[in-house]
Amino acid sequence: MKYAIEVNKLRKEFGLKTAVKDISFQVQEKTLFSLLGVNGAGKTTTIRMLTGLSRPTSGDAFVLGHSITTDLNEVKKVSNVSTQDTAVAPNLTVRENLEFMAGIYNIDKKQIQERTNEMIQLFSLQEVENSKAKTLSGGWQRKLSIAMALITDPKVLYLDEPTLGLDVLARKDLWRIIEGLKKKVTIILTTHYMEEAEHLSDAIAVMVGGEIKALGTLEDLKKLTGKDNLEDAFVEIAEGGL
Repeated sequence: MKYAIEVNKLRKEFGLKTAVKDISFQVQEKTLFSLLGVNGAGKTTTIRMLTGLSRPTSGDAFVLGHSITTDLNEVKKVSNVSTQDTAVAPNLTVRENLEFMAGIYNIDKKQIQERTNEMIQLFSLQEVENSKAKTLSGGWQRKLSIAMALITDPKVLYLDEPTLGLDVLARKDLWRIIEGLKKKVTIILTTHYMEEAEHLSDAIAVMVGGEIKALGTLEDLKKLTGKDNLEDAFVEIAEGGL
């Protein structure tokens, strides 16, 4: 069994507060792993450590064999993140945003054109490719944000609340795209939508107070809690009913 990510006793302290408490887990390659928890559970801090945006207080994690504490440059080459704050340049068009991101990562000029066209096709952005990002709806902006993270051809993709604030149709459209990516890229997803995690996840971890309280497949968590769906199982775990 090959792991894309191996987390070993990862810990993050902010002064007297411990946001993440010695967590350990593994993520299989080319699967979707959901990290669930209420606000303040430690999900975003965990992703910030795995992507090199925040340095762990102790412990380590390996992304495709590269340590986040000693080999961060290599980690950044193989991974990318789409944050919940849609990171698009508002005055650039969709195509310009994609080309700009590819340029930042020093992708060859010929390849920039190819990768940009590929992302426009994959995310069905043709009708808005020449529109400025600031004129797009929330759903289009989220698609663009994920396309910008994917244009660098990462092996590991972090999606932090990718469908936050979207209507039902826009959310389902993004689910379809994310499902299509699962076989090609390892995806770490954070979401507050239990239906989303239930629909997309190969494995799920529930964080409570900086600790992982439950970890497994959807069926594992339902069996563990005796509940029929993820939402009820999550509430049981998050409220300490186990």
